[in-house]
Amino acid sequence: MISNEQKKYLKSIKVKKFIIISIQLFIVFIFFALWEYLANKNIINTFVFSKPSKILDTIINLAINNNLFTHIFTTLYEVIIAFTLGIFLGLIVAIILYQFPIIAKIVDPFLTMINSLPKVALGPLIIIIAGANTKSIIIMALLINLIVSIITIYNGFINIDETKIKLMKSFKATKKQILIKLVIPSSYKTIISSLKLNISMSLIGVIMGEFLVSKAGIGYLIIYGTQVFNLSLVMTGILILVIISFILYKLVTFIENKLIKKF
Repeated sequence: MISNEQKKYLKSIKVKKFIIISIQLFIVFIFFALWEYLANKNIINTFVFSKPSKILDTIINLAINNNLFTHIFTTLYEVIIAFTLGIFLGLIVAIILYQFPIIAKIVDPFLTMINSLPKVALGPLIIIIAGANTKSIIIMALLINLIVSIITIYNGFINIDETKIKLMKSFKATKKQILIKLVIPSSYKTIISSLKLNISMSLIGVIMGEFLVSKAGIGYLIIYGTQVFNLSLVMTGILILVIISFILYKLVTFIENKLIKKF
């Protein structure tokens, strides 16, 4: 039976959420309304910044011509593949580095150097090796998100409470048991943080790859709009990217909340 105090508390939480969402929607509305007003009054250059009504027309035209969803699904497909590979490989490599500290010490400076290297500089080389196709885009995204995932997850592993590890060792637990029963479950917050970083890095990597070589995707829309001086198309691509980024972030947050309840 839920007490009146609990009901009041739950109601206050719902009210706070409603207020926050309402304010957020109001800010978005004001932003687009002000943008449209300034554009109509010629206070801002509509050739460069376009305006919401033109962007809406562009979205409708893309949808009518069956191009909009093709570009969105292409980018989402590439992001999901790069994201999945990045998390899976990042977790595997982080486990190997944790299990074999000598390997971690050997590769540490190389991970730092690769992480600081501008990946777009490798674009032409990736295209030559993998070809001018989707594979090159996924490799570009993987190069960007993988090192970040490895470093983040590995740092989570090595920061586990040493007292707990010693306690398990005192009970004759093997390295495998310590890893599975203690290290990985205790690092779920770090792994979730890695998911959030990975999804954003994957999206950045995919768009960079689409800038270099693509025939479809949001990055292609943006670069094509730039080439033909269609800035409304460019702004449309940017707006769609913002929406995709928001949806993907919310998806990862949903997974995080489910894991919090589980653990």
